[in-house]
Amino acid sequence: MTRRSLLLAFALVSLPFALHAQTRSTWRAATPRELEAALPLRAPVEKEHIETEMRTASGIVDPQGDIIAGVVMITAGYSADGKYSHYLLVGKAVEISGVALPRGRYVFGWRRGDDGLRVTFYDALSGTERGSAMARSMPTGIRVESFHIWPPADRSVLQIGRFQLPYTISSSETR
Repeated sequence: MTRRSLLLAFALVSLPFALHAQTRSTWRAATPRELEAALPLRAPVEKEHIETEMRTASGIVDPQGDIIAGVVMITAGYSADGKYSHYLLVGKAVEISGVALPRGRYVFGWRRGDDGLRVTFYDALSGTERGSAMARSMPTGIRVESFHIWPPADRSVLQIGRFQLPYTISSSETR
């Protein structure tokens, strides 16, 4: 009887830690099929539809199917050239380095600075600026990728080349 009570007490004490671990790891990397279904081949940006480079697509998905994903755009020849470089789909509110983005479609571009990349986010359809943040160098030993959204359990960063922007997913929209 004492042994059962001890095991039950241990299980009850461990439960909050187990639930917290499950919450942190509920987001996973999106599959290529999920990315193809969510992201457009031609991103609607202001009055244009700009071709995307699907081999650069990256994203994360939660158990309910909500997705946060992005892709590099091919902007040469468009008015967006030099202003926007990436398309971002936000299925749950997210804060990227202090820039709050509710559910929606966004574009962002970057400019090189002394301290990293100055990344500016815009509403995809209107071109309205939503905010900007400084992307810092990633730790050495991390593979350089043109674009990558890491699941929260791994890194909680949006990676652009060798630079990163930390993000948090809004708890008010967590189910």
